Amino acid sequence: MPSHRVPSTDGVSLALHDLGDGGGDGGSDDSGRPAVLLCHPTGFHGLVWAPLAEHLSARFHCWALDFRGHGDSDLPAPDRPDALGWDRMADDVLAVARHLAEVDDRPLLGVGHSMGGAALVLAEQAQPGTLGALWCYEPIVFPPMEGHLPGSPLAAAARRRRHTFPDRDAAFANYAAKAPLRGLDPAALRAYVDYGFRDRPDGTIELKCAPETEARVFESGTDHGGFERLGEVLCPTTVAASGDGGPPAQVASLVAQGLPQGSLLRFPDLTHFGPMEDPSAVSAAITRAFDAFS
Repeated sequence: MPSHRVPSTDGVSLALHDLGDGGGDGGSDDSGRPAVLLCHPTGFHGLVWAPLAEHLSARFHCWALDFRGHGDSDLPAPDRPDALGWDRMADDVLAVARHLAEVDDRPLLGVGHSMGGAALVLAEQAQPGTLGALWCYEPIVFPPMEGHLPGSPLAAAARRRRHTFPDRDAAFANYAAKAPLRGLDPAALRAYVDYGFRDRPDGTIELKCAPETEARVFESGTDHGGFERLGEVLCPTTVAASGDGGPPAQVASLVAQGLPQGSLLRFPDLTHFGPMEDPSAVSAAITRAFDAFS
């Protein structure tokens, strides 16, 4: 799958993956399909969307970015305390949107999962009109909380994460045997492993998104103030919620209510990893939501 480099803020170079039908030269898409930007969760990378994009490709030209510090994108210099803040993730969305606007002047459609959904919301708040419509699965746009949460369970778990394996097959077997990733569609889990690790000189592999990077991103997840500004997101927005009862699912209805053109969609049989658990069902829902643009 062709990938391109897009400059973002702070000198960060982003990887942008073309999940369309493979024209892939970075030029115009003459298929007539609207462009959809797919935005991944914390700790993942853009190519985990590949199984879902296969279902969307008949109607949409799909692109997926690796956020800073993830996948094949740059890790920003550590001297900026906000370098991995979620406002910077929104900057990454805006950089990619500008890049895609150079070859297609139709409204860009945004699909985001967890942090990726929040980044889309923050990008539209920063530059209204950038996105024609949004579809966000459990975006982390929470009501106000007090400051950073350095002791949060997610950050602590990230720092304990195993980051090396003998090879990709060993990593796949490890994740497929235990929660939470054992519930993923095998193709999505395969993509996570195949493209989420880099080779080391000794023949082993290591995560491209290091545990400390993932932890720092989690710790920034309540600082962005996006919830208080939901009224500024004027484009049609679907907020999807799983049935697992976790905090993102609980807050989803509040996010939908705060959006001028927000609607809530529930997936009672899925968890927070829904887009990677059932790419077919989630892609069908995205297609219905974006039907007016396709």
